[in-house]
Amino acid sequence: MKSNTEKIQKVLANAGLASRRVIETWLSAGRITVNDHVAKLGDRINSTEKIRVDGRIIDLIKSQSTKTRVLIYHKPEGEMCTRSDPEGRPTVFDRLPLLRNSRWISIGRLDFNTSGVLLLTNDGELANRLMHPSSDIEREYAVRIKGQVTKEMIKQFKKGIKLHDGIAHVEKIVDAGGEGSNHWYHVIIKEGRNRIVRRLFESQNLLVSRLIRIRFGNLTLPRMLRRGRWEELSQDEINQLT
Repeated sequence: MKSNTEKIQKVLANAGLASRRVIETWLSAGRITVNDHVAKLGDRINSTEKIRVDGRIIDLIKSQSTKTRVLIYHKPEGEMCTRSDPEGRPTVFDRLPLLRNSRWISIGRLDFNTSGVLLLTNDGELANRLMHPSSDIEREYAVRIKGQVTKEMIKQFKKGIKLHDGIAHVEKIVDAGGEGSNHWYHVIIKEGRNRIVRRLFESQNLLVSRLIRIRFGNLTLPRMLRRGRWEELSQDEINQLT
């Protein structure tokens, strides 16, 4: 074993190439080489190795010295959280500032029809840490419902509902007012499973007609931040987030 080495997926995530999970898929697909040899999951490297991703040389020393940056983005409905879309739909990355020697990584995702707070960073290890279930980070949503939410349903939401990928529950649900098809609830959860809020309500035959993430951890959607715009967090805000 080489001295002063770490697993390749961790090194590349720390350098801001992508989240560790994404890098693992690149390794499985043979897209990464180390000193002109195809790398595999679990290989150990240091910052002096010659790394290529899809044939492009990665300067690890320069990347690792890059300052951690985090953006809060007001995602509108109708944008994908993937880097590119086969159907040509717009993505959240289309509007972000350019980076040198690294790339923006979304901290979790919002689906196509969901708007609100989306965080992005150039630090893959930070993204991985904040997305991991052990982070226990609250996510708060404003949810507009078509249908009648009963007290029994609210109890069930808190207790837990069996979905196809396991039990899911809400930490808190509050009636935010409105009538008929314009009735709003605020829902707090601590996990980022795909479409989890929509699926919880759909399990009770309720239709979510609007879904807005208004808070991630201690970061609330700024009132003056218009849809499709971003703000960069200060170092103090990043420290509080982490």
